[in-house]
Amino acid sequence: QVQLVESGGGLVQAGGSLRLSCAASGRTVSSYAMGWFRQAPGKEREFVAATKWSGGNAYYADYADSVKGRFTISRDNAKAKNTVYLQMNSLKPEDTAVYYCALGPSGDYVWDYWGQGTQVTVSS
Repeated sequence: QVQLVESGGGLVQAGGSLRLSCAASGRTVSSYAMGWFRQAPGKEREFVAATKWSGGNAYYADYADSVKGRFTISRDNAKAKNTVYLQMNSLKPEDTAVYYCALGPSGDYVWDYWGQGTQVTVSS
């Protein structure tokens, strides 16, 4: 059974930064796709960023247009970590949402596992 646990959310002023972490347990996920989504109040869940294995030690990274140049997704596949990160810079009030981590065991962007979410609030 795979479990995903997010951390790192909080309250930050506009222009500030936060780093979210998502630790996967129960399976080695180095060949899996991992991603971040968010859901603001009254809105549908939306894609933020994702990464998938492209061969060797390389990974693709994809971003929503709204976060390109501000957010960076990265991952640490060391056995003890099995973690994906989302570095969020130049945060805006419209980035306020619950952020969810997702895992795609097929290696592509098909999400079978989800974390419980972590709240990010950006004040103006």
